[in-house]
Amino acid sequence: MVTGRARAQQQEMSASPAATIQFPGHDGAPDIVVRIRALLPSLAPAEQRVARIAIDNPGATARWTISEFADRAETSGTTIIRFCRAIGLDGYPALRIALAAAAGHDAAGTWRSVSGDIGPDDSLGDVVQKIGHADARAVEETIAQLDLGMLDTVADALIAARRIDVYGIGASGLVALDLQQKLHRLGKIIYAWTEAQMALTSAAVLGPSDVVIGISYTGANVDTIDPTRLGKANGAIAVALTNHPRSPLATLADYVFMTAARETTFRSGAMASRIAQLTVVDCLFAVVAQRNFQPALDALGRTHAAIGRRRDATA
Repeated sequence: MVTGRARAQQQEMSASPAATIQFPGHDGAPDIVVRIRALLPSLAPAEQRVARIAIDNPGATARWTISEFADRAETSGTTIIRFCRAIGLDGYPALRIALAAAAGHDAAGTWRSVSGDIGPDDSLGDVVQKIGHADARAVEETIAQLDLGMLDTVADALIAARRIDVYGIGASGLVALDLQQKLHRLGKIIYAWTEAQMALTSAAVLGPSDVVIGISYTGANVDTIDPTRLGKANGAIAVALTNHPRSPLATLADYVFMTAARETTFRSGAMASRIAQLTVVDCLFAVVAQRNFQPALDALGRTHAAIGRRRDATA
């Protein structure tokens, strides 16, 4: 049964709207581009134009006056100020400082300046470099903004849970199955549901001793949102794994793990986003295993031995 710290922290977090999620280290400027990219879908159209300019060239944007920025975005200074507040900054000076710091990290080599967009005329080497860059950035930036306190709490909830149900559709379903496979090897009762009606059926029988995890890059997939909402309504702790902190899935969840993936031209292939999601899954698995260190090693050893015996028998 989920009790103690996990339930208390669930109630504390539930009192605050998920729409006001703060990124870990949000006072540190280098994560400003990650933050803007994650919040982009929740911004008004004029603010989205502002956001795209800031994301595409933070160094140049940091040097502009507010009037110069407004002219380039074909909007007003008032919209620029609204944009700053929408992404959690006090005003335009704070945005310029944050963007300048992000550009400085890029120039110093912390972030290599490689576009993630693949063009029809790119060489084979260019394609490989861009994919490698996008995947590496997704992992680095996801880890940089991972809320360790939340990871601590959710790991405790997973350990204590009677049952864990994970929902994901399409590529997110592959991530849900990976989490199921990992925690099942530790002896946890966990199910991954990748079909909408089966997911709803599972959520209908959950209760306060359980945990539900909804996985969606956009956080807007109703086939993931609906069972997560139903599971929470039945008393289960609800966890979201998404790229967008103001999405419907994030808003309803008790705990939200943020990924920081920028997809390449072939967005529907779900490449960098899947890598980022799997990074969070690996962190959850490792923490759960570490907190049950010897039993986890024993369980992993038994499952490995079972597979080994079959391999030897068929060799």
